[in-house]
Amino acid sequence: MTAVEERLHPSPGPPGKDSARRPKKAVASDDGVILQVRGLRKVYEVEDEKVVALGKISLQIKKGEICCILGTSGSGKSTLLNIMAGLEKPTRGHVIIAGREVTAMSEKELAVFRRQNIGFIFQSYNLMPQDTALENVAMPLVFKGVPKKEREARAKKMLARVGLKGRMKHRPSQMSGGQQQRVGIARAFISQPPVVFADEPTGNLDSHTTTEVMEMIVRMARRYHETLIIVTHDGDIARYADRIVRLVDGAIVSDTENVSVVPREEPETVDQPAQTQSKRTKPLADSKQGQNQTKG
Repeated sequence: MTAVEERLHPSPGPPGKDSARRPKKAVASDDGVILQVRGLRKVYEVEDEKVVALGKISLQIKKGEICCILGTSGSGKSTLLNIMAGLEKPTRGHVIIAGREVTAMSEKELAVFRRQNIGFIFQSYNLMPQDTALENVAMPLVFKGVPKKEREARAKKMLARVGLKGRMKHRPSQMSGGQQQRVGIARAFISQPPVVFADEPTGNLDSHTTTEVMEMIVRMARRYHETLIIVTHDGDIARYADRIVRLVDGAIVSDTENVSVVPREEPETVDQPAQTQSKRTKPLADSKQGQNQTKG
């Protein structure tokens, strides 16, 4: 288990153990804003040199909005994502999700808050290798104390929704990269968190699989009216967002509405029974090999 995985998926302990200190699920403010970034600055000290990764970033993201943070490697986009998600502390500034200041929380508070309010989709999938697809998807519900029978039923429904009804008992090593990412998508959305972060979600996939995966991510976000924040270096991926924020050298250089979102609306077939949906769902192609490190 990587350091990031350990922080996102600590040992759950007995179901419901932390229910007494569990924060309320985040809701948007009266003006519809779910996430605010105020004067965010991040400086790293490398030997005797100070490296500015982010310089006074401010932005607001509304509930249900699909926002793309677009930038080349080294632009600061992954640092921004990590701070917004509470995985890293800023040098200065504030991150507020649904009225709660993430940057002021302790590690213990952050762990509980993330379980309740944040979903993650990773470039390298970050699935538990020893667990089946069903177990990986159900994991967020384990942390929330959902009874086994209920979480398995919900996980099966999510896997069917992403076209993996026949792969529920497969482990990551038995699936292609595209299939693993589908598992990651199902896991990110199963608890319907108010905010989902996708960090280079198609970085390890070929072009055909990229299209299928992005359409699936967007459909899920639209379906549950969740806020989706995509971090990528790929301008083609940005086409799927309602809004594109461009980052250069740790600064926002443009923040524009995308008037040609693809796809604009969720297909009507998303709620059809699994046997009907399976006719139009092809297995995803294998991922590119050897690209397991997130860029940016």
